[in-house]
Amino acid sequence: MHEITFYVAAGWMTVLLVVTVIATIQLRDTGGRILALDTLTLILVALLVLFTDAFQTAYYLDAALILSLLAFVATVAAARYYGERKMF
Repeated sequence: MHEITFYVAAGWMTVLLVVTVIATIQLRDTGGRILALDTLTLILVALLVLFTDAFQTAYYLDAALILSLLAFVATVAAARYYGERKMF
C-alpha cells in the first residue's frame, strides 16, 4: 500500500475515533450510546484491517474478527436489555 494513502486513512480513522468517543460521552440517551459504542468498535475493526494490510501480518486481522464478533454479541445483548429489560 502506498505510504501516503496509509497515513491519510489512519489519520482519518483516528479523527473518526476521537469524534465517536466524544459523542459517546456526551450522549444522554442509552440507545444512542449503544449505537455510538457499536460505531466505535466498527472504526477499531477498520483500523485493525488497515494495519493488517500495512504491516502484512495476520494477527491484526484475527483481532479484528474477534472484536467484530464480540461487538455484535454485545450490541445485540445491550439492545435487547434496553428494549425489554431482560437479557435472554
